[in-house]
Amino acid sequence: MPYKENLRPDQFQLHDLEIVVEQINGHCTCDMSVGDRFFLKSGKLSLPEGGNFCLYALQSCIPLLPAKQRNNHPADWMETDARVICPDPACQLIMRIDRTGSRILNHDDVSPVEWQP
Repeated sequence: MPYKENLRPDQFQLHDLEIVVEQINGHCTCDMSVGDRFFLKSGKLSLPEGGNFCLYALQSCIPLLPAKQRNNHPADWMETDARVICPDPACQLIMRIDRTGSRILNHDDVSPVEWQP
């Protein structure tokens, strides 16, 4: 999804993300299943109704999510790589980070520091 050029100077674009369990190649002791997922919209995580997600798998994704929300140079690995593995070597759970949409945000709605061009 290309970056929207017609934004006001105090606006920016973020992608919504869906992080889904794509494979489990080992023994997952956290009762995760292929298809389990969570969502990131702006700075808010959500789960489907009644959903659960392993804290350890989640923590392996979190450092990548702000970069995946933004458009990067087309050759940047963040634009082409989308898979993350759980840190438990016995689990071998693989998650895929998908961009599902985008939204325009206003600086002053998401920061206590007033925008000054």
